[in-house]
Amino acid sequence: MTVLVPARMRPRDVVRVGGAGLRARPLRVFLSALGIAIGIAAMLGVVGISASSQEDLNRQLAALGTNLLTVSPGRTLFGEESHLPAEAEGMIARIGPVTSVTATGTTPAKVYRNDHVPDAETGSISVTAARLDLLRDVGATLAGGAWLNEATHRYPATVLGAKAADRLGVVQAGPDQRVWLGGQWFTVVGVLAPAPLAPEVDTAALVGWPVAEERLDFDGYPTTIYARAREESVVAVRDVLAATANPQTPNEVEVSRPSDVLAAKQATDATLNALLLGLGGVALLVGGVGVANTMVISVLERRAEIGLRRSLGATRGQVRAQFLAESLLLSAIGGVGGVLLGIGVTAAYAGFQGWPTIVPVWAMLGGVFATLAIGGVAGFYPAVRAARMSPTEALATP
Repeated sequence: MTVLVPARMRPRDVVRVGGAGLRARPLRVFLSALGIAIGIAAMLGVVGISASSQEDLNRQLAALGTNLLTVSPGRTLFGEESHLPAEAEGMIARIGPVTSVTATGTTPAKVYRNDHVPDAETGSISVTAARLDLLRDVGATLAGGAWLNEATHRYPATVLGAKAADRLGVVQAGPDQRVWLGGQWFTVVGVLAPAPLAPEVDTAALVGWPVAEERLDFDGYPTTIYARAREESVVAVRDVLAATANPQTPNEVEVSRPSDVLAAKQATDATLNALLLGLGGVALLVGGVGVANTMVISVLERRAEIGLRRSLGATRGQVRAQFLAESLLLSAIGGVGGVLLGIGVTAAYAGFQGWPTIVPVWAMLGGVFATLAIGGVAGFYPAVRAARMSPTEALATP
């Protein structure tokens, strides 16, 4: 007696048979794969854009430095505004790990585009006295013109912050550019680019310390002191800054680290990214439901094919492997398409923002593996259902 043993299907045979099933219904396959691709692209885009933003922030901090500390006056126990001692800069400079110190001071003067602008329309621009080494210490740069120097800081010359220049309608600096500052004309000798570590400078008209004291009723007290310390000693310096700047009332001194603000902003963005990832997960789940629906309908439509294959000797395992392979191939197409779409979205958005394009490898691999997992789960029931059909039942179904 001869026993017939069903031929075994090699992996490539399973893939070929599964691919043939997909090619027979191209539109349905495209729509189901598109659902998967949208979910993967959404999640990969969120991760990629977040990583690109983080890399841009890290590059900014690396260029500007994370060792900048700021000292500013707080309030007294009675809620009144305090002020830093005039000697605070010198005392802070004597701290061992401190490498540089500079300061700014707010004056009571107002600045206008010209002498015809009503007094109330200041544009929220402050007039600030500045030391000559301010730009170096806060990591700011010039968008145009020149910074104050030993000659100009004693005369009516000003450098406008980025937002201040925009509000005053000053496009570029030059000898013919003047603003009405403190009841007199000041020449705009320079315009700053945005200063991430010192955003208060962006809305200021900066003048020399001597001219502020002589012409603008400046009392000489620093409003903000910027100190840079050695990287390994930043925390230790921050702990003693208040007591050093104002030994008599250290509780009336506020100390901050600007880079922490940028990091906090990044943490806020991460919270929003978590929400967007959740939405991407929902989209991916919907795509998985689409795959399951496609496979169930495929089983129902192909009962005659299943019956014929079983009649010709195909085992339940081979039928199950065929439909499971179709589901996995369908999900893989959607996953790879979603990864490519996510990379494209990330590259386009990062390029528009001027960021480096960063798409983590783990996110790309995770996206593909996630789709395969969803494909396996979505295709398992239809594959089992197809395998359980008897040849006679399947062939008898019209």
